[in-house]
Amino acid sequence: MTQVELLYGHGKLTVTLPEGAEPTIIRKTALPKLPDPDGAVRDTLAHPVNAPALAELAKGRSSACIVICDITRPVPNKLFLRPMIETMIEAGIPAEAITILVANGLHRAGDAAELAELVGGDQWVLDRGRIVNHDARDRDGLVDLGKTPTRGVPVWINRILIDADLRVVTGLVEPHFMAGWSGGRKVVAPGVAGEDTIRTFHSAAFMEDPAAIELMLQDNPLHEEQLQIVGMVGEMYSMNTVIDEERDLSFVSFGDVQAAHIAAVNFARRYSIAWVPKKFHTIVTSSAGYPLDKTYYQTVKGMVTPRDVLEPGGTLIIASELSEGLGSPDFRASQKRFVALGMDAFLDTLLAKQFADIDEWETEMQLKPMRIGTVQLYTQGLTDDERADTGIEIVDSVEDAIAASIARSGDPAVAVIPEGPYIIPLLRPAAC
Repeated sequence: MTQVELLYGHGKLTVTLPEGAEPTIIRKTALPKLPDPDGAVRDTLAHPVNAPALAELAKGRSSACIVICDITRPVPNKLFLRPMIETMIEAGIPAEAITILVANGLHRAGDAAELAELVGGDQWVLDRGRIVNHDARDRDGLVDLGKTPTRGVPVWINRILIDADLRVVTGLVEPHFMAGWSGGRKVVAPGVAGEDTIRTFHSAAFMEDPAAIELMLQDNPLHEEQLQIVGMVGEMYSMNTVIDEERDLSFVSFGDVQAAHIAAVNFARRYSIAWVPKKFHTIVTSSAGYPLDKTYYQTVKGMVTPRDVLEPGGTLIIASELSEGLGSPDFRASQKRFVALGMDAFLDTLLAKQFADIDEWETEMQLKPMRIGTVQLYTQGLTDDERADTGIEIVDSVEDAIAASIARSGDPAVAVIPEGPYIIPLLRPAAC
């Protein structure tokens, strides 16, 4: 019997494939590990992309804002926050004038334990950096910058970032199923943007655009608007990281917000695509484990990214721990509407809106693989009511679900994607 392991929670889920199954394991090309991550971080701070060294940038500044991603992203903040803050303090910025701003978007705010986890438990950082949760609904904490010139997106950005003398955004660069790639400009919008900005970004006018997909930056409406918003904010720099399957650092860049981000994208692209010669009637994947599989909301990403290699009428089985359930009340309300209305009627309601209802965009993304085939979920989380609100079939055994899919299709080939949305399988038929 062949066994495979899927990222699941803080560990791995072992799956025994049925007799006769013919597995194809779809993984990233192994990323290199930087032999000296601390040294690499300090080197990029001293030798940025299209920018002076951080020590030079920080001279003469009265305050700084460092934006970090929220708990849903496994960014190695511990590696760079302390050297970044040390450099700023040595350059003359008072420690009390340095704010770490958590880019929650419209996600919930992190509690004290999560904020400590976000900075890697580094007490030095906790003692010196003021950590603040972004609140997209707090108009008093936002600045109205007007509208973007191309599509007229209303731009509301966190006041702390706007008022800071030195602005740095940080994040993880990986494929993103709407914005093409995470990191860089995305940490600003939607990361620290206001509710109206985020809801416009996630309206069906953006989500149904064929260029609003993973890996795509050219002509991607989200990416184009994000760059315009960054330009409206003004001078800004970015720290971008790429990590491997063990969450070790593979690449890091610092510098001009756009140039440093593209440097990381160009690196990550070489490892994030798996060219696959055929489509599959059976695909088994994950939500990439903790922290992405804490909620069903985030789990949708793992359903969307394999769709290019899902055979029409096939079955996609995803394993996700879901330790925090479905997600926000807004997302659950969206799921209930989808279940009540059905796919077509639900999408029709979205196309009629300028502002998407909060979190309904994730339901909209769930429809994309469902238009191709059947989506099934294995989880040890969720109540019976929550399971009904997913709108998909819940399976009690990944093994049994695989066997049933093989029996339905008569095709023993099984694609296994252990890392879920961290790898993008794309169809490239073999030459005849």
